[in-house]
Amino acid sequence: VQLQASGGGLVQAGDSLRLSCAASGLTFSRYAMGWFRQAPGKEREFVASLRYSGGPTYYAGSVKGRFAISRDIAKDTVYLQMNSLKPEDAAVYYCAAGTPIISEIMKPSGFGYWGQGTLVTVSS
Repeated sequence: VQLQASGGGLVQAGDSLRLSCAASGLTFSRYAMGWFRQAPGKEREFVASLRYSGGPTYYAGSVKGRFAISRDIAKDTVYLQMNSLKPEDAAVYYCAAGTPIISEIMKPSGFGYWGQGTLVTVSS
């Protein structure tokens, strides 16, 4: 299984960015997909996820209303649209795939496959 994340970069506060994660080596439609992030000196935290059924979606409170997760089954790709970015959103963003039970859909422990991460920097 490979998860290739891309789309990170340096943006200003208030800007938008879309992250992509291309999956291979798995039956994409059968896996829940998630985005997590880790800032320097902090633990990895949940950002957003969606179940293999395509819905519902789940979001951390800090990004709800600003970020949107989606998936393209035909392209085996999951996206994270990030709007109204804030300096506190700066982190390395990781995509993940797994078959979590519902109680783990927002936890790193629910996902067994991880991408390499893509860096998002937000200047104030």
